[in-house]
Order: sequence, then structure tokens, then C-alpha cells
Amino acid sequence: MALAQMPIEPVNDLSPLSGDTTVNREELRARLRKMTDNELRRFGRAAQNMCLPDGNWDKPPREEFVIQLEEARAESKRRFEQSPRRRD
Repeated sequence: MALAQMPIEPVNDLSPLSGDTTVNREELRARLRKMTDNELRRFGRAAQNMCLPDGNWDKPPREEFVIQLEEARAESKRRFEQSPRRRD
């Protein structure tokens, strides 16, 4: 199922996001790799919401949420990127 075809679920549970001031990228990457596609999508949406102005009371997004969003996007790209074109 393509990412665009996946059902959209509301982002109510932000518990997978870490509010820690330091983010260990390697541990986060390992955690993201273990997530199902739907879990990854929910995590990415939650991270994206926390980076929006409304998510942080109109202040700039906190660095730890930006890092988590970057890593979620990288994992999504790794999983869902189309394979290279065949050379015939």
C-alpha cells in the first residue's frame, strides 16, 4: 500500500515522541526501524505537529522535535522511496 493510500489517523497520543533535551540519533533510528509503517506514519505526524507554531505555543520548534521529524522523514524515505529505474 502506498503511503498516500494509507488511512489517516488523528494524532492524539504523543507518547512516542521524546521530550528529552538530548536525542541519541542511533537509538532513535533503531526504534524507528522497528516500527510498523502505520506506527512510523503516526510518529512522523506527531513530530510534524510539534514542529508547527501551534505545537509549541508560537515559539520556534524545540531541537529534539526537529531531530525526531528529520529521522522519521529519513526512515520513511528509506522505506517508501521507489526503486531506481531499470536499465534495459
